[in-house]
Amino acid sequence: MHLKRRAIVLASALAVTFVAIEPAEVHPHVFAEARLDVILSPDHQSVKSLRHVWRFDELFSSTVLMEFDKNSDLKLDAKELKDVADTVHASLADYNYFQLVTVDGKDVPMTPPPHLMANFENDQLIILFESEPKKPIKLAGKIDIGVYDPTFYTAIDFTEDANMHVDGLPPNCTSKVIRPDADEAIAENQKTLTDAFFNDPTGTDMSKIFATKLELNCQPEG
Repeated sequence: MHLKRRAIVLASALAVTFVAIEPAEVHPHVFAEARLDVILSPDHQSVKSLRHVWRFDELFSSTVLMEFDKNSDLKLDAKELKDVADTVHASLADYNYFQLVTVDGKDVPMTPPPHLMANFENDQLIILFESEPKKPIKLAGKIDIGVYDPTFYTAIDFTEDANMHVDGLPPNCTSKVIRPDADEAIAENQKTLTDAFFNDPTGTDMSKIFATKLELNCQPEG
């Protein structure tokens, strides 16, 4: 059975299309290397904000260059870069900017970033933004923070554990990077995964079980 999925091209709202594909053919078309910095409050007792940097692959970046280089000078000036940033900002609004933030397994509401920044360096598009939880996240229990595309169209990869970073954790907290094994993730979540996920994973939010996450574990002091 053919399914329709929305192919989201991050750099252009004009490039949003619908593509008929088999479920087994769902795979990333855009690739980015990422860095995530978790910023704590001045008293180091809560998560204040998340700083994201995404560096996209050269093929996708060249597509962005061709589309947004309005004066055809083979580079993106300040206005053209702002157009890229504004387009990406609008395109990701419905997807929480690919952010996964939970406390003890419960989703944490995030405030949309007011804007994104775009840069072009070594023939690669770089997107930067900072976001904040609607309420500071107290350092208590298990906090998971990651990045994933629920449509499977974009693969955002943390190539090194050091690219998921938090500085100044209090002594009652530990941090580690979790890289789920796909088969194990499916087995562990078999009861909650529905037929809808296996028929069309792009139509659910369960793809987050495959996301690389920074896990913070904080025990009560004393």
